[in-house]
Amino acid sequence: MAIEDREVSTVGELLAAVADTSVRAVSVTTELTGVPSLRLAPGQSLRAANSAAALRFSAGEDGLQVSKDNLVEGMELSTSPNRRALFNDTEIEQLGRLVIRNVRTCGLVQLLAKNSVRGGHVEVDQLDILSADCRDEELRPKGFGVEVIPGAFTLWNQQADRDVTITADLVGLSCGRAGAPVRGSGIFVSGAGDAGGRLIARRLETGAVYSDGGIVPGTPDRITGAVFVVSGAFVDRVRNRGPVTTYGANDMVLDNWGAVGEWIAEEKVTSHGPSGIGFVNFGSINVLRANAPVETFGQGARGFNVYAGTVKLAEFDRITTHADGAVGIQISQPVGQIIVRRGIETFGGTGKSLVKGVVVTLSAIALSVKPGGSARKVSVHGGLTTHGAGVSPLELHGSVDSLEIAEGVISSGEFERV
Repeated sequence: MAIEDREVSTVGELLAAVADTSVRAVSVTTELTGVPSLRLAPGQSLRAANSAAALRFSAGEDGLQVSKDNLVEGMELSTSPNRRALFNDTEIEQLGRLVIRNVRTCGLVQLLAKNSVRGGHVEVDQLDILSADCRDEELRPKGFGVEVIPGAFTLWNQQADRDVTITADLVGLSCGRAGAPVRGSGIFVSGAGDAGGRLIARRLETGAVYSDGGIVPGTPDRITGAVFVVSGAFVDRVRNRGPVTTYGANDMVLDNWGAVGEWIAEEKVTSHGPSGIGFVNFGSINVLRANAPVETFGQGARGFNVYAGTVKLAEFDRITTHADGAVGIQISQPVGQIIVRRGIETFGGTGKSLVKGVVVTLSAIALSVKPGGSARKVSVHGGLTTHGAGVSPLELHGSVDSLEIAEGVISSGEFERV
């Protein structure tokens, strides 16, 4: 007969409880240290009985493994930063419904559909990853001339079979701290490319996200993203409710290779490293709204660009860049409408930047439409301003059906009204 709940206050009691398949709910009443890696049986839940409850796993070991139809609630799970604080058993066929609620971790959260896993649903409601380092992860998605380091939180359907679908609803995901970012990507959701297994998420909502990929500057074929929707992922709505910040080279702040219905950034989007782009799109987005400034500080760190895929509507508050080669907006594909409410301003000249796996020379142009790029309408209120010597505010090698720039164009102190 199943026991509804068992309270545990020692490591021995915890291990005995999770090993007993008649125990369906385990409640931890205190902080436990030196905990070996453990597994929840299908249908088991693990909860914190109070605010003191925490599991601190043995050094060098992974933490809590979930299997099928598990709930993890209110817990603090702590491992070494490069180990998995929470992960799933990939030798079962179905994840069932996995629920993570009000959980804090030191260490990675990694949920994968590979090996035997062919279905399941993942729900996250408030997950805070204080520290994590996923740079040792060897399996990385590849595309557009680069590979992507996975994230502190990784939900990834790796099955090559297109019929394998994982569904998700992800709310309240945060990682890192200002000045103390997670290493690698931050929040990473992916399918198995355009022809493989799919990840379908109703929501992906984040709080504050701080990441640093630790990539050596000048590396041409490796990137990360603070919030990254990768190929094979389909998300109805992405919402960034907190600031999103990257610190390192080739660290995209917001990056899309998948398919997103609506992406809304409510707080500031900031990149500090070279070739770290504020928002980069290689997939498809119906509506993108950045309701707070996008600002970059590194060489070649553009504000927004579309090199593949398309965006039907992109609306920005303000875009500012501060270094050589750091274009404000760069469009190389057909898009719909682009609106900027408070102007585009760049402070750099000409410099190197990473573009699709190749380091090229760019000028810090405020608005650039490259050959092959086009837009139905571009409307910029607050003008285009460049401060770099000889840097044009506007470059049009593609086509724009309707171009409106209110408050004109300023270049090197000269003002020209258009």
